[in-house]
Amino acid sequence: MKNSNKNIDILCVGEVLIDFIGHQNNVLINETRDYHRYLGGSPANVAMNSARLGLNPYMISAVGNDGFGEYIFKRLNEVKVNTNHLKKSENNSTSVIFVSRSNGTPDFMPYRNADYHISEDQITAEMLSQTKIFHTTCFALSKKPAQTTILKKAKEAVKNGCKLSIDINYAKKLWSSKQEALDVIKTYCSLNPLIKISEDDMLRLFEKQLPHEEIFEFFHNLGVETVCLTLGSEGVKLSQKGKNMIQLPAIKIEKVMDTTGAGDAFWSGFLFAYMKEKTIEECLQIALKLAALKLQNVGRLPDNINILSKLL
Repeated sequence: MKNSNKNIDILCVGEVLIDFIGHQNNVLINETRDYHRYLGGSPANVAMNSARLGLNPYMISAVGNDGFGEYIFKRLNEVKVNTNHLKKSENNSTSVIFVSRSNGTPDFMPYRNADYHISEDQITAEMLSQTKIFHTTCFALSKKPAQTTILKKAKEAVKNGCKLSIDINYAKKLWSSKQEALDVIKTYCSLNPLIKISEDDMLRLFEKQLPHEEIFEFFHNLGVETVCLTLGSEGVKLSQKGKNMIQLPAIKIEKVMDTTGAGDAFWSGFLFAYMKEKTIEECLQIALKLAALKLQNVGRLPDNINILSKLL
């Protein structure tokens, strides 16, 4: 990227919460007997992965002034994610999500309190002028005031020469209506972000199985140049407006331990390589390596993932 003078590599704006991941494998929540606690939230995962890869990420979110909030600060600080703009709310408890452990897309139940109370004063003009990538999620955009804050600050970010990014991790249960979700997604997409979507996300959003070309066309028509569609065990397809589609297979692994966070690991690798000005195909290759590493670990990536930076 041509903005090496900027010192904030990724501004991760959105949900940080506690994931309780089921201990029993491949059962739904109603059959899960016990859970293990992990730090969760897609933007938080990207921030932590980025820090482990040697980048300088900032986390913008809100937690409760409680034990879970303390745990989140501790975990983020341990890997050197900047938490100076992570808000501690006196009136809202830290958000919690129960997640089934699965070889496919996990089942989840959200209990949201603090995470969406993101206010404009948490993202200053000075910060945006120093940021290379402004990253958020569909989850983060699903509730106000976070929704209002993110859309406003994303527009300011683009004016400051920032590249936007979004994981369109749409889930119906998080939104008041699908129409609101589509309107918000279209607004953000008009700013030409890098887009990460999965087949499951698209099935939930469009409520039917669409040909991949139609999915790409939908986002290109909104003004998006680069759309990355993850296909689970089938790998990934990427479409750049006006260019040939790229398709790569997933890296074969012997045993899947946990799929939660694999998409975040993939996207962390992609953004990392993108910032290092690698070709799009190289970005995908590094992304797939990171996703494969995550699939072999429950909860989070191991601390030695900075070995990836030596691959560049």
